[in-house]
Parts: sequence; C-alpha cells; structure tokens
Amino acid sequence: MTIPPWTTAFFAAMLAAIAILPLVAGHWWHRNRNKLLVSVVLSLPVLLFLMAEGIYAPIGHAVEEYFAFIVLLGSLFVISGGILVEGDIRATPLVNTGFLALGALLASFMGTTGASMLLIRPLLRTNSERKFTLHTPIFFIFIVSNVGGLLTPLGDPPLFLGYLRGVPFEWTFGLWKEWLFVSVVLLTVYFVLDSRAYRKERSVDIASDQQQVQPLKVSGTLNLLLLLGIVLAVAFLNEKYIGAAAHYLTREWVMIGLAALSWFLTPKLLREKQAFSFGPIVEVAVLFVGIFITMIPALLLLEQKGGQLGLTHPWHFFWATGLLSALLDNAPTYLAFFSLAQGASAELGALYPAVEMVQRIPANILAGIALGAVFMGAMTYIGNGPNFIVKAIAEESGIAMPSFGGYLKWSFAVLLPLWVAVTLLFLL
Repeated sequence: MTIPPWTTAFFAAMLAAIAILPLVAGHWWHRNRNKLLVSVVLSLPVLLFLMAEGIYAPIGHAVEEYFAFIVLLGSLFVISGGILVEGDIRATPLVNTGFLALGALLASFMGTTGASMLLIRPLLRTNSERKFTLHTPIFFIFIVSNVGGLLTPLGDPPLFLGYLRGVPFEWTFGLWKEWLFVSVVLLTVYFVLDSRAYRKERSVDIASDQQQVQPLKVSGTLNLLLLLGIVLAVAFLNEKYIGAAAHYLTREWVMIGLAALSWFLTPKLLREKQAFSFGPIVEVAVLFVGIFITMIPALLLLEQKGGQLGLTHPWHFFWATGLLSALLDNAPTYLAFFSLAQGASAELGALYPAVEMVQRIPANILAGIALGAVFMGAMTYIGNGPNFIVKAIAEESGIAMPSFGGYLKWSFAVLLPLWVAVTLLFLL
C-alpha cells in the first residue's frame, strides 16, 4: 500500500521535540522519564496504524535494528567508561593538538561517544591552569565527537545503521581521504588558534601550568582488549562470515558479554573517578525507541517516492543529509536519505552506470550521505549525541560554553568553508 504522508508527522514531531524541548523546557526535558513519555505518546499512533494496515515486517525490522543499535552503543559506553586517563601535562598547543589528533584516530574504533568520554576530562584537566581555552572544547566537538568517527561503522551511529542495512563493514575505510583532509585542516586551524591563545596567557598561569605536571596514567587497560573484541564482533560476526542463521543476534550477545566482563572486572573506584553513570545511554535508549518507530512510515514513503524528489548527485545528498543532520539528529537523517536513495535506485543507477552499487545505491551517492551525516553533525549541539555530553562536561569544569547561537557562529566560521571544500574536492 501507499503510505499516507500524514503518518510522517509523528516522526517530524519526535525530531522537533529533541531539537526544541531542551531549549524551551530544559528542566522538564532533563528527566529521562519524560523523554520516554514523549517517545511512547508519539510512537503508539504509528504502531496502531501499521498494525491496522497489516504492515508488520517493518516493525520487526525496526525492533531488530533498535536492539542491535542500543547494544553496540551501550557496550562501547560501558567499556570505554572503564578506561581512566589521569594526569596533568603541560598545556602547550602541540600537546593539545596531539590530544585532538588521538581522538580523531580513536573515534572510529571506540565510537565518538567513547572517545569523547575518554579524552575530554584529561584534556580539560591539562588546560585547567590556562584562561583562554574556549576554543578547545569546541574543536574537540568538531574533531573527536564527529569527524573522527567516519572510518568504521563503530565510529558514528548513522554509519552503524547503514551497516545494519547491509553496507559492508570495510566500506567506510574507502572514505579515508575525506577523513584525513578534514581532520588535518581542523587540527591545523586549531593549532594556529591555540598558539595565538597561548601567547595571550599570563606568565603566572604559564608558570603554574609548568609546575603542576603529573605524568599521564591509563587505568583499566583490560577494557582496551574488550574494545578490540567489540571491533572484531562487528566486523566478523555477520552474514558474510558466519551465515544468516548463525548471525542472528550472535553479534549482540557477544557484545553484551564483553560489556558484562568490563562491568564486573573493572574496579568501581575507577568508574567513580571517571564520573561514570548510565544516564546518557539511558537517554539515547528512550529517545531512539520513539525515533525507530515513528520513522517507519517516513522510510517507507521515501522508498516509494524517492525518485520524485530531484536529488541526483553526490553533493545533493551531502548537503541535504548534512543540513538536516545539523538541525535534527544525524542517525535518523542518515536512514531517511539512505531509504530515499534506495527508492531512487533505478534513476541513480542509470546516471552512474559505472559506479559500484552498495545496497542498490551508487557508492558515490552513499558517500555523500555518509559524509553529510558524520561531518555536519558537528554543526550544532543537537547534531550528534556526544556534542551535548562534551558541552556539559566543559561547563562542569568552569568553561562558559557558547549558547546554541554562539556555537553556530563557530561552526559557520570554521566548518561551512570546509564543507564547501569537501564538495569541490570529493563530490563533484
């Protein structure tokens, strides 16, 4: 049957709630119970409509994808939360740039959330004696919480959703040129800005930074092996290697087991020093219940009508996916345009007959979708989950982070020209 357009209103309302309620009803929205209430209220009409029309298969697929999605994020969250980096080294521009470069590498293999949680506190602690540091958490969001996650499905939630839809694990390795270009440009800009800020610091603050040095120490190293286990589980416990029957939920139970090992084998004191709590992952879980259910009609409609929307080139998909990722959330936005491209597969395949097809989508089109979702999730605080986490931790550390509009000024000044360069270099 043709999906009526009105059924997509619940998905739009879900995304609007995520974008607007933190700004206008922050105290009420802060409680995860209220987020779950919004998810349930908006999901129920969609479920009732789909069941009344006998559309059961998409509900089953959504449940499976949601379970796999939450298991991956939860496992990475628990395991990375068991790794503690302590110490306070000199906060020179080179050291700070090294922190961000390390985060750009780690983000693709332990997730942008895991890398952000691991590195943001030691980076802020290292810079605690300095006064001009606002640019550091902002560029941390740009690089570690977003751009760095491009290379594997583990890196950023939208890419894992693509993996669940059949995109090969190793496919995103092919985006290394775009990842390297954007990472190097951002690290270079950051180094220049931090060098200027370092010269503005008072001599007494520089002296204090030089005196209060404690070597970096990593605790909970067992969790590094468990993280490797997650990478191997996602890469190899799939239909390609163990068959469809054996694959069913095998990967998820292995990840749950690895997370359980981390929880029971990591000393509680270590997690307390890390200020670990389940609040952020519970927030993701209750919000994505609503997202996965309410987006079913939207995805079905895009598959049916995708060819009529006039998006035909990789840069079209890059900017369309990216702008909505910035305004909403990059994971559901990725799926929406993934479905749109599948719905227009005949037209797109005719335009690019020599291009490899990935799940019925030309690889260059899929690259545009992936780059838009991952890169432009950095444009606003609401574009990707780790953005808000880093903002909150920075504010706890005494840094007056910019407002929603203030952050936009940074992203427009730094990121928009970079996205134009990405378009010209890689997507035309």
